[in-house]
Amino acid sequence: MKNFDKQHEFDTDSDVLLAPEEVEVADKQIVVYNDDFNTFDFVIESLVKVCKHDSIQAEQCTFLIHYKGKCSVKKGTFESLEPMCTALLERGITAEIE
Repeated sequence: MKNFDKQHEFDTDSDVLLAPEEVEVADKQIVVYNDDFNTFDFVIESLVKVCKHDSIQAEQCTFLIHYKGKCSVKKGTFESLEPMCTALLERGITAEIE
């Protein structure tokens, strides 16, 4: 668990002070939305290939997308998520970074 203290972040598990440039902020996520034209198998295959999900994780996300209308499929920094989101969009999957 990490706590933020004004200018520095502490790793409370090891009581180590992390320099600001060492702190990775994973505050973004890729959200995939349900549509009427992509098949379950295609979305599962895409999540495995693009987002590096295992097949069970990809299947679970796909069911959530179908039944809930959307699902957060990957979290991370904008820089790490942008190429994945672009690849999903190029495959015709409706996705955005939030």
